[in-house]
Amino acid sequence: MKEEDLKNYAFIDSQNLNLSIQSSGWKLDFDRFRIYLREKYLVKVAYLFIGYLPENQDLYNSLQKYGYVLIFKPTLKYKDGKVKGNCDAELVLQAMIDYRNYNKAVIVSGDGDFHCLVHYLIQQDKLEKVLIPNRFRYSALLKKVAANKLAFMNDLQKKLEYKNKKHPRRTKP
Repeated sequence: MKEEDLKNYAFIDSQNLNLSIQSSGWKLDFDRFRIYLREKYLVKVAYLFIGYLPENQDLYNSLQKYGYVLIFKPTLKYKDGKVKGNCDAELVLQAMIDYRNYNKAVIVSGDGDFHCLVHYLIQQDKLEKVLIPNRFRYSALLKKVAANKLAFMNDLQKKLEYKNKKHPRRTKP
């Protein structure tokens, strides 16, 4: 595949992606996911919207090495220890800033807050796909506005599941 063939952009809601995949009982291999986006949807630029925590710098370095463009959102730590870093507005804004730079957008989220963006991109014939991380937990608003543009990551578990690469399972001789 040639670089000039890659004309689409992906906009990834990392919090929705991570929580939804975890609730499905598996862990995503982000390296393989980036390759999948490139090969399946011709994604040239894959934006990953993520809350920033200084202690996660190694993770951020790995994600950038895999080819993601990270857009950071400041986070808030609550008294109960929970961390919140909502990136919805940043994702929508970036999709519109880059609107003229991509042929089609791939939105990775099951969050209904993106229904207005999805609806607009459909009207403009600029939506390639909405990748829903968990078919059992996503907003009906997305189904209502983009039923024929939805794909579910549950179906991709075998292809995209993280397997511990450092410690492969050994079999006895």
